[in-house]
Amino acid sequence: MRVFRVGDKVEVCSTEEGFVGSYYEATIVSILKDGSYKVRYKNLVEEEDDSKLLVEKASADEVRPMPPRIQGKGTRFYSYLDKVDAFDNDGWWVGIVTGIDGFKYSVYFESSRDEIAYPVSRLRRHLEWSSDGWVFT
Repeated sequence: MRVFRVGDKVEVCSTEEGFVGSYYEATIVSILKDGSYKVRYKNLVEEEDDSKLLVEKASADEVRPMPPRIQGKGTRFYSYLDKVDAFDNDGWWVGIVTGIDGFKYSVYFESSRDEIAYPVSRLRRHLEWSSDGWVFT
């Protein structure tokens, strides 16, 4: 398991119902004695004061490094049935490309059974983090 340092940019996987499998950008604020981390989210704010970024504890198995940005090739960035992450509701959600209309891609999300069109700027290749590094799935 990778150990992060204070100040590292990471992504935190949500385990909350309705958000399971989504990832949120954060920065490591501190390392706790139990091996977990205190993180400050980039886009999530506190419920009681939306002018303050949310800071919370995240277990080590919920934290991964920021994935590399992979550029598309040619005029098409993604193909039919490619697994992608779509940026929506302040986080990255895993889905499958089900349609292409110019530079808009329809993405199907198995968890919610929704299909939503996104511009290419809100998509990235889906990668999984393992002890060996980043893996295409």
